[in-house]
Amino acid sequence: MQPASSLPAPRVDYASRGYWAGTIKMGLSKFFILRVLHDGPMHGYDIARLVERTTKGCCSPTEGTIYPVLRDFEAGGFVTATEEVVSGRQRRVYALTDAGRTAFRVALDAWMEATEALQDTGRAFAAADQARARRDNANA
Repeated sequence: MQPASSLPAPRVDYASRGYWAGTIKMGLSKFFILRVLHDGPMHGYDIARLVERTTKGCCSPTEGTIYPVLRDFEAGGFVTATEEVVSGRQRRVYALTDAGRTAFRVALDAWMEATEALQDTGRAFAAADQARARRDNANA
């Protein structure tokens, strides 16, 4: 039996939509947590539901995803957390700080730039496919 350190890394299926969707959702979840907190303070469950609603289900952060991100944001000074009673239950309510609002604006600019690059790539890919199809039809 080989020691764990010499085992080959698991093979990643880069042709899997699930792989790419998961990769995208990881980054977008952090962005959309900042986005929904931009609307006002809320507790974790409401943040998760609003992210899901805002993204039309594209991002559905779980407790295992959302609370570590909120702790990181709190440690970095991007959100504050206060204990409040909500519907008779003690909850941590998160609010963006000025640094969090700045981080959201920076993230928005970065995602918009990436979106533009993706759209350009999509248009170039479609044009190349059309040119290839025309060549194939001309050679047939």
